Amino acid sequence: MHFDFAAIMLSVLLVSGVIWGIDLLGAGRKRWALYKQLKNAQREATEQEAKLLKEPIIVDYARSIFGVILVVFIVRSFIVEPFRIPSGSMMPTLVDGDFILVNKYDYGIRIPVINKKLIDLGDPQRGDVVVFRYPKEPHIDYIKRIIGLPGDEIHYEDKRLYINGDPLTLNMVGEYPGWGDQDEMKGALVLQENLGEIEHEILIDGRRRSQLGTFTVPEGEYFVMGDNRDHSNDSRFWGTVPDENLIGRAFFIWMNFSSLDRVGSSIQ
Repeated sequence: MHFDFAAIMLSVLLVSGVIWGIDLLGAGRKRWALYKQLKNAQREATEQEAKLLKEPIIVDYARSIFGVILVVFIVRSFIVEPFRIPSGSMMPTLVDGDFILVNKYDYGIRIPVINKKLIDLGDPQRGDVVVFRYPKEPHIDYIKRIIGLPGDEIHYEDKRLYINGDPLTLNMVGEYPGWGDQDEMKGALVLQENLGEIEHEILIDGRRRSQLGTFTVPEGEYFVMGDNRDHSNDSRFWGTVPDENLIGRAFFIWMNFSSLDRVGSSIQ
């Protein structure tokens, strides 16, 4: 079963806000008026007045929840949102178990839940690591690196990328030592790939056959790939990512319980 966390938060926010608002316009005004009356008269409340002054527990909860949820909802919807990396498709840049932060405003302000862009603040750049809603199943979040921009021709052959006919520069780094107790990628080649102004590392598994394909990126869409090139389900297999599916740019690793050395690392 799929739970839309943003929709759930919005529902809680609306319900708690309605409860608190109704009380403010009704019983709450009467309590406030009685409180000011007692204060001006400088006398203690009678037992009956004390009962009237007591805020109903449901209103107390609604008021408390509303403030907390409002702050979380604003931060998560418009500023930054946390995610957990669930697979190894972005190794060695990101590994299973990394907790990351995603910038929600670089590519524009979107209306929560319906995800419609309200204010355009900038365009994704080649090399950005982005979180997006998987086009075939939008309730699932994916993370990949933007390789192709609208209008680009992407060619992949012999495990090498060509963008608009130009091959990307690759430099050998060495063999991948593996990650934790996951030995699947141990011994894979680590290469540094120059993607415009972004230099990042990729993994190449010599045991896997190379995909072959040429793709033209439609307007308003992006071609994405995982840094673990031979173990990534990406645009080579299911197509491009529409702009409206973008959630934000991944920029920071804030926790990994298996390796504290990764904590505080920026994402290139």
